[in-house]
Amino acid sequence: MKDTRPIANYLTAHRQKRGFSAAELAQRVGIRRQTIYAIESGSYVPNTTVALRLARTLEVHVEDLFALPLDAPAAPLATEQVTLLPDGNASLSQPDTPRAGDPMQLCRVDRRTIASSPSPVPWYLPTADAVLVEAPARTGQAAKGKVQLFHGDYNLAKRVLVAGCDPGISVLARHVLRAGVELVVAQRNSTQALALLKQGVVHVAGTHLRDEASGESNLPAIHRLFGRNRVAVVSLAVWEEGLVLAPGNPKSIHSVADLARRDVGIVNREPGAGSRLLLDTHLDRLGIAGGNVHGYDRLARGHLQAAWQVRTGDADCCIATRAVARVFGLDFIPLASARYDLAVRRQHLDLPPVAALLDTLNRAGFRRELEGLGGYDTSIAGRRLM
Repeated sequence: MKDTRPIANYLTAHRQKRGFSAAELAQRVGIRRQTIYAIESGSYVPNTTVALRLARTLEVHVEDLFALPLDAPAAPLATEQVTLLPDGNASLSQPDTPRAGDPMQLCRVDRRTIASSPSPVPWYLPTADAVLVEAPARTGQAAKGKVQLFHGDYNLAKRVLVAGCDPGISVLARHVLRAGVELVVAQRNSTQALALLKQGVVHVAGTHLRDEASGESNLPAIHRLFGRNRVAVVSLAVWEEGLVLAPGNPKSIHSVADLARRDVGIVNREPGAGSRLLLDTHLDRLGIAGGNVHGYDRLARGHLQAAWQVRTGDADCCIATRAVARVFGLDFIPLASARYDLAVRRQHLDLPPVAALLDTLNRAGFRRELEGLGGYDTSIAGRRLM
């Protein structure tokens, strides 16, 4: 019987060990950079000639790059005993208790490894390069303005402007920084992000818009807006979206139908957000008008902002991702899986910072960290869809 399981490949590790970018390796082997991405993501198995050229260029054996599923080594992640930093709410009557699965940052203090649980809410002044001194009239479109610079030594050529609403973009930003590239992230919902890409004012737009007619994620919306040959689409991850609830689900909310109850209040997302579309789709199927849902017109701009209102008790429920629910210690009832993709104008694909971003999607370290947050499936990360 033919073995149809995917072949394990370790091309990314050996390429990075030799210090090659995907573009450089592709040039040396005589193939396209996109082919390297496809091989590393597992969506393309190279023929014998390409495999031999890769092995020769990287100075390894072919079997060091590719292995049958049974030959793939099982390398469990390391564990370590740490000292948990005392909770910042210890003076409160009900301080937060660390839970298995909580994200942790590590630091060595003298001879101890200290683990600190980072806040999902940024309690600090925002990173800034300048302040606005002349503001234009609000038009909803890109407009001219004037800023006063704090410094004069910005290397803007190594920055990539990304519009999107996935909280996991912060993980991508940390890993891209290792390649000397800085992501500037504009918090926008999927529809707004694609509109900014259409205007030509961002490099990358993140989107999770599901087409109800076909069941396909993102591509139908992108085709309608751009046509078929103006942008490239690369997958970031598949995530779960659903009902995010207070710990223990005190209101006994079990489905979208319960949101029409008088004792339940929600916080919604703005029009154009993928989470808003998901909620509207379920309400339409149930024949429930938005006006019959308490809090339907109360908006939060982003998954984290919505979940925070549930965490503080200002709302009983919102639609967000499993990863966000896990970070805040909230309950979660799944409604749908969605693919989060990155859309890039084709003329920007060869920009070194954009190439570094796309290259990072194939790195095992990035994938492990994003999956560790819970609710992310990165098996398709880096896969070119169009």
